[in-house]
Amino acid sequence: MTTEKAPAAEAPTRLRRAITGPLLFAFILGDVLGAGIYALMGVLSEKVGGMLWAPLLVALLLALLTAGSYAELVTKYPRAGGAAVFAERAFRSPVISFLVGFSMLAAGVVSAAGLSIAFAGDYLGTFIDLPTTPVAIAFLAVVALLNARGIRESLGANLVMTTIELSGLVIVIAVVSVFFFGGGGDASRVVETPEGTPAALAVLAGAVIAYYSFVGFETSANMIEEVKNPSRTYPRALFASLLTAGVVYVLVGLASSIALPASELQESSGPLLAVVEAAGASIPSWLFSLIALIAVANGALLTMIMVSRLTYGMSEQKLLPDVLSRVLPKRKTPWVAILVTTLVAMGLTLVGDLETLAATVVLLLLIVFLSANVSVLVLRRDKVDHPHFRVWTFVPVLGILSCILLFTQQSPEVWLFGAILLAVGAVLFLLTRLARRRADTTTHHPTEENTHEHAE
Repeated sequence: MTTEKAPAAEAPTRLRRAITGPLLFAFILGDVLGAGIYALMGVLSEKVGGMLWAPLLVALLLALLTAGSYAELVTKYPRAGGAAVFAERAFRSPVISFLVGFSMLAAGVVSAAGLSIAFAGDYLGTFIDLPTTPVAIAFLAVVALLNARGIRESLGANLVMTTIELSGLVIVIAVVSVFFFGGGGDASRVVETPEGTPAALAVLAGAVIAYYSFVGFETSANMIEEVKNPSRTYPRALFASLLTAGVVYVLVGLASSIALPASELQESSGPLLAVVEAAGASIPSWLFSLIALIAVANGALLTMIMVSRLTYGMSEQKLLPDVLSRVLPKRKTPWVAILVTTLVAMGLTLVGDLETLAATVVLLLLIVFLSANVSVLVLRRDKVDHPHFRVWTFVPVLGILSCILLFTQQSPEVWLFGAILLAVGAVLFLLTRLARRRADTTTHHPTEENTHEHAE
């Protein structure tokens, strides 16, 4: 992997280039860390038993492949917009560009629904016992109000949230280490798989779920116009953050298996809290639960802000109905987009199955990532006049194969769920195009009555 030689001038932008390498690293790490791993360890144990570390390691390697493609595309075309912009450049098709953008949008809404369910589970149960679905819906309503008010997470605030999220995972690793070296736990569980399931198949099935813990890096593409020396800074921050998250995740997976058997992890919607409690740590359960809730809540808030802005942007680009681009006069926030995406997320909480929601997010993002990997190869013929990162050609090829492999591991239920969401998007796209054609026809062909009045 190299940075191509060219004049060192940065691409012009109207935005202030104020994001340094460490700040970008913290942002990406904060986006990747936290919510997924806090919520999914129990679900993952159903697939692989005690070998929790293995699918996390496989998912890291698969994520790094697509990250390589993002590093080239983002530094080659340093403009906000992400995979939908790359798809438009590569394929010159509004349909494909819409499909990629809507897949990203739908993945965000589904992810927010899954995070709201995680928020309402055992972590919240440490403080108060309430039914999951009503709490998840109420939580999304609060997130929507914050979003509509104009909430803006500064990079400094994100650094604080990332520190809190990371501290919870470090606590898990530390207390289980003390527990294990003090004679507790069972290290033999780290190689146990579900009875009757070959290890390779179990790990591959688990990697589909584990992949959810690494998504989030793709949103950093929208910050590239504000990054100093992006051709050097972005790839370094991207790969360093993913590798850091991967090391932490693998250690958390090992710690979870040592502290608790898979059967007990599966029973908890707050699995890492159960691990800390099993290790007999003197850390209060409420403190760890609070850390986990902050991680999940921050993830949901950032996701819904991204989703509502993406919805607004697609409406502005004439890909979704005009009504979705309406903003509050004083707050200048896209209130219709916020309302609609929140209502959809609320409806998805009725599914009530975190595993299905997480797998659906992965399925939708695989569409986005497949497009990005293909775009790298298609756009190799397009030369730019500034230095940019260039990934080895075999990386996007392997990235394409990895997406296809993960596609094959999705259940029929997840395919159906994803197909329904994309069908809704297709209907919206067609209705939007029809409405715009009618509007254009009215504009260019005034009625006879209007023509007569104008003549008079």
